Amino acid sequence: MLKTINCRDDSLIENRGMWVSMKKKKRCIVVAQGFYEWLKKSNSKEKIPHFVKRKDGQLMCFAGLWDCVKFEDTQEKLYTYTIITTNSNKQLNFLHDRMPVILNNGSDAIKTWLDPKRTEWSKELQSLLKPYDGELECFPVSKEVGKVGNNSPSFVVPVNSTENKSNIANFFGNQRKAAEGKAEEKQAGKMEDDLKIKGVKVEYDKDETRDTTDQQEGTEDNAPLPTPTRAESQKGIKRERNEADDNGGTADGTPQQKRRISAAPVNNSSQSPKKFSSKATRKTRSSTTNGTATKSSPNKASDGSQKITAFFSR
Repeated sequence: MLKTINCRDDSLIENRGMWVSMKKKKRCIVVAQGFYEWLKKSNSKEKIPHFVKRKDGQLMCFAGLWDCVKFEDTQEKLYTYTIITTNSNKQLNFLHDRMPVILNNGSDAIKTWLDPKRTEWSKELQSLLKPYDGELECFPVSKEVGKVGNNSPSFVVPVNSTENKSNIANFFGNQRKAAEGKAEEKQAGKMEDDLKIKGVKVEYDKDETRDTTDQQEGTEDNAPLPTPTRAESQKGIKRERNEADDNGGTADGTPQQKRRISAAPVNNSSQSPKKFSSKATRKTRSSTTNGTATKSSPNKASDGSQKITAFFSR
């Protein structure tokens, strides 16, 4: 069985061999992104695959030959091709002693090679088969490319590239980044706790979801607690709801100026309290009523005591 994937350039010099009929009329260009070659390590059976491409990123145009055959037991035609190889240039000498013949895109060499009017092999055609003089890029790739049936875009990516997910350096690099991220998060949390201990309020972005606790003190609806007046604070008098307030009465002045004080018996002549009872009876103030008290004259009880309505302002 003949291995015809490659055709040596020196085998085309003489008019003999299997390539005679093809080199005269069946010349072609094989377009590719690049080609693979395996580097053999000295004193070892290991082979490291390398991918070679043009450094300017353009597609490669390999000089080739094509043919079409038809087997006797079928009417189907089989089209095949071969890539012509030549001596390796200085850049790829370390990799292999041979390389494909690469013609520059849009060059006169391609026009000459594909000219259908040239039906005889000539020295001009033979002179086109030479090592590539342009810049190439060569790098190791995954060994998976050497297994039949494997096909992946990663096979044209350098093994030591950041784009290669299987690169061991990238693995440790990602681990390092993850560790640094956790360290920064831990440090930020510690700083936040320190600020809270010092009583500093920490605010977050509106998009940031964090649980918060309402620590407001006061009544159930967070209303402010009642503040005693100055006179009441000095004398320790308890403020109580007036009966007139329950009836929705009104009086001059604001509600905060009207307070009812339960007092002990006083001297009728002075009409001023000297000693207040600490056991005064309180009435519960309605939570839904904010009425004001009307003025009423003090009524004396049978025991001589009377209710005193005092007005205080803050």
